Amino acid sequence: MAYTYEYPHPAVTTDTVIFTIRDGRLRVLLIKRGQPPEQGKWAIPGGFVDIDEDLEDGARRELEEETGLRNVGHLEQLHTFGNPDRDPRERIITVVFHGAVPPGRSDIRAGDDAASADWFDTLELPDLAFDHEVIVDMACARLRAQLDSPATA
Repeated sequence: MAYTYEYPHPAVTTDTVIFTIRDGRLRVLLIKRGQPPEQGKWAIPGGFVDIDEDLEDGARRELEEETGLRNVGHLEQLHTFGNPDRDPRERIITVVFHGAVPPGRSDIRAGDDAASADWFDTLELPDLAFDHEVIVDMACARLRAQLDSPATA
């Protein structure tokens, strides 16, 4: 269904921060961007939501397309990021989800517009695209808070 509005509308994306444990260290799944903008930089998996798609479904689809990772189990909505300057292409608002996979999960492969995909130590991250460093920092803080919560002890 097409609509025409007098006022401009932002685009909506979803991004996904996926954690695992490897060699006793907390790791995050990143993709190397294969296309502009920020081509060649590492980023969290994500992309534009289809017009008829639920947000979490879009996050899972993009995660699978860019990393091959499926069946990640529970995803929790982390935060919505909407700084007007967060992406040079246009006004983009992203809804970020986070989750974890068991240690030893190695079924990742780059696909779609990702040049590569790999696990990175959260304490030794490369320079990340867009505002993804802020996003990963927030996801790490949320994970720490959840692990420190008396309900999880």
